[in-house]
Amino acid sequence: MFLLDRYFTANRYTVMFAGVCALVLTMGIARYSFTPMIPYMQTQTGMSESLAGWLAGWSYMGYLAGLFMVWLMRDLRLKDYFYRYGLFIAVFTTLIMALHDHRLVWYLSRFFAGISTALGFMLGTGLVLKWLIHNQHKQEMGLHFAGAGIGIVVGALVVEYAAESLLGGLSWRGQWFALAGFGALLLVPAFLLMPFPQEEQVEEAVNIDRSQEPSAKWLLLLTIAYVCAGFSNTVNITFTSLITEYIPLEKHGTTMWMYVGLAAAPAPFIWDRVARKVGYLNAIRAAFAINIASNFLMTGGISYAVIALSSILFGFAFMGIVSLTLTIIGNKYRYRATQVMAQLTLGYCVAQILSPIIAGIIAEQSGSFNLALFAVSGIMVIGMLCLSMMKRE
Repeated sequence: MFLLDRYFTANRYTVMFAGVCALVLTMGIARYSFTPMIPYMQTQTGMSESLAGWLAGWSYMGYLAGLFMVWLMRDLRLKDYFYRYGLFIAVFTTLIMALHDHRLVWYLSRFFAGISTALGFMLGTGLVLKWLIHNQHKQEMGLHFAGAGIGIVVGALVVEYAAESLLGGLSWRGQWFALAGFGALLLVPAFLLMPFPQEEQVEEAVNIDRSQEPSAKWLLLLTIAYVCAGFSNTVNITFTSLITEYIPLEKHGTTMWMYVGLAAAPAPFIWDRVARKVGYLNAIRAAFAINIASNFLMTGGISYAVIALSSILFGFAFMGIVSLTLTIIGNKYRYRATQVMAQLTLGYCVAQILSPIIAGIIAEQSGSFNLALFAVSGIMVIGMLCLSMMKRE
């Protein structure tokens, strides 16, 4: 590693690229690729909707465990170590999905994939943000957060290409192998291009001035709003492909998930500029409204065009909510942003655990996801009220 430091000087673009590759690997491959894989695994293994929901729930339980780990970390070198460790976990857990078809193995795979996502997302974001602050760069994270949307697209493309084109079409096991192989390629730049923390950065992280931070009530309201968003986002993230097949628009599930990613990729850039004009809280409220609209389109849509529009609106809104919320935390809390992000996301993760499990059971009993989509839309309205109350603080 020190040979790299001798011949290579980190700059804003290489650091951002490392962060983007980490998000594509830990979110797009290790976590979100399960969404386009659900229809293939249902057809070939007989996996039920409730099992799919439970697997998603185990992923979010792992994410919750990873967030606790991040929340407890204070040492910058320790954060750097677990960030890099999480990259290897992401590849290994993806590979494990192909090696066995026992549900216990799948549960463990999704659990540790969730841990890797928390480490890659929270610690990777924190390391990039700290490097930008230390090197006097603007703390605009749009390029970094675009990695989540790019990851959705990449995961969907690998799944689709492996099923339809690669070597005449691979089985579900072959698709997971392909995902793991592509993830191993992403691991290299995500590991090597992320700079190791310097001594002065470690010292800065210790000396934190909290006098300019927002009130505890402000943070509590933002946390509640973010939790509300978690209920809605998780239903769509987990079941977009399956809902599409239910309509029915057979064989278009992966395509709709790809639309989510295509809309999510540029969303952080666009929302950054919207926030400059109208303020962060107003921008987040607008993203909530668009998310609710996408849910209603999904419940009433029976055509390709309507479901495609719903998927695009969801991708744009969901990524806006995440990027705007974490960016405002980064700006308000600076050197302890990673801990506050983890604290904020702990509640979000509880919603992520409950939402797919309940939605999967409801869908299996009723034969439709409409009731679940209506319910999470109502929860999003509560989140919008909390955002309105924050303006008084």
